[in-house]
Amino acid sequence: MTFASPRMIQLSAVLHPELQGCYERHILSCADDVDLEALVNDMNSSLESLYSTCSSQQTESAPLLHNGQNSCSHHHHIQHNQPRQQTSLRRSQPMHILAFRRLQVEEQQLRTSSLPAIPNPFPELCSPASSPVLSPGSLPPREPSSDKYIVKIFSEDGIGKVVEIPADMTARDLCQLLVYKSHLVDDNKWSLVEHHPLLGLERCLEDHELVVQVQAFMNSDSRFLFRKNYAKYEFFRNPLTFFPEHMVAWCQESDHTIPPSQLLQNFLSTSSCPEIQGHLYMKEVGRKSWKKVYMFLRRSGLYCSTKGTSKEPRHLQLLADLEESNIFTVTLGKKHHGAPTDYHFCIKPNKTRGEMKELRMLCAEDEQSRTCWMTAFRLFKYGIVLYQNYGVPQQTKTLLSHFSAPVRSVSENSLVAMDFSGRIGRVIDNPVEAQSAAMEEGLVWRRKTRMHILGSHSPLHHSSLNSVIHIAQLWFYGRITREESHRIIHQQGQVDGLFLLRVSQSNPKAYVLTLCHHQKIKHFQILPCEEDGQVFFSLDDGVTKFTDLIQLVEFYQLNRGVLPCKLKHPCTVVAL
Repeated sequence: MTFASPRMIQLSAVLHPELQGCYERHILSCADDVDLEALVNDMNSSLESLYSTCSSQQTESAPLLHNGQNSCSHHHHIQHNQPRQQTSLRRSQPMHILAFRRLQVEEQQLRTSSLPAIPNPFPELCSPASSPVLSPGSLPPREPSSDKYIVKIFSEDGIGKVVEIPADMTARDLCQLLVYKSHLVDDNKWSLVEHHPLLGLERCLEDHELVVQVQAFMNSDSRFLFRKNYAKYEFFRNPLTFFPEHMVAWCQESDHTIPPSQLLQNFLSTSSCPEIQGHLYMKEVGRKSWKKVYMFLRRSGLYCSTKGTSKEPRHLQLLADLEESNIFTVTLGKKHHGAPTDYHFCIKPNKTRGEMKELRMLCAEDEQSRTCWMTAFRLFKYGIVLYQNYGVPQQTKTLLSHFSAPVRSVSENSLVAMDFSGRIGRVIDNPVEAQSAAMEEGLVWRRKTRMHILGSHSPLHHSSLNSVIHIAQLWFYGRITREESHRIIHQQGQVDGLFLLRVSQSNPKAYVLTLCHHQKIKHFQILPCEEDGQVFFSLDDGVTKFTDLIQLVEFYQLNRGVLPCKLKHPCTVVAL
């Protein structure tokens, strides 16, 4: 009689059912001395045959656990003592890594789809599915490319930075890359500017444009600039300011009853036929003279009438095709081109290197008319794509708002305002007094911090500190001319509340606040006034006095006061 040791019985109990027979045959055929090497070889060959059989057959589907195993695989060792013909088990199979990764991707998509959708105010302008929700992937997909290209970006101070980008990188992606590398605040107001210094032309690239394709048709002297542009999508927020009713043809036909939302819908929808009309000065080809003509801007192109204000097809002449052209701002000034006004712009074909004979030089009567022509050109050319570009940052901000809410700790919730000015501290119960104390403490802290930034190791006099404390601010431009301030305001977008501060040219001790309101640039003089031996700054002849220019700017950012609007957007020049 053959006896098996307890260790062998325990081993046979945990073996796979296919391997139990092999193990039992060795136990019965051997005496007390077991040939372990033969046992191991037989088990290995049986294991290989088992997996080869399982991989060639289609196994039954069984519910999977989180680790990829079958839910019934843990019952195998319980039924080892039953007859083999009665044990129809669902055997576990090795799960491939690709299948496990697919499950992870599906879980990630499920979590993403559970986020709230952004309502689309123009559902009829979407894709053929007419989805009422705009998705970030509404733009046509691009094939990934492994090619790398070298692009040089310049800042306003003339310093350039070389960046290696792929062929499918858009202008928005490159701006976000520069914001990240330069440690700037990503407020979706940065733009990439195509600048031609010899021609005196520049334009802001649209967010969806490919940088490499634009660079392919630029001259050797042309360059990309990295700049703020607050007015890129301002017409979506206030369309009536950008499209005066006397310039929109169908507004006059409907007795001026078009709401702002309908105004934008007609411009974005391809089924409607809006039209911009008005007089423009046009520079004749090959001549220095300018001619005033009546023009029409439609989706098919820019036309001029050869007979007064007639719209008959036989009287219309095509000047530029929107699909094959881009619109630029002229920066060389009216003296260079002999323009009748300062509000001139240019239409340049896409696939030309920029010869003067190929450019269409135009000039408007005022800034509002020029802005209307240029904005309508962009809308007619790109349509709903512009609205998708405008909506992507808004959707991202809304999605992130669910996760970026600040979480206060328990200790912060138990804090109270204290006053330690007397012998003993007291709790400030009045909220107004607590807020005033906090503002005063913050003001003292800012002064100490700014003194440290200025690098002063010796104590400065209070008045001398107030006279230089604003130098490090982004909105302070020092001693520049009035014309230079106009150029900077225009480059960064003529929106309400765009401002900068500069030294006055007429009074060296005074400063000037340059502010944009209703697409007009206005200047306000900041005069110093002395009281009790201390120098203050005032914008309203001493009615409201401030110790320094930073305090003055912070006040008018919260209060309009004597200004036509609050200070909203500081003109910012950042070095790369």
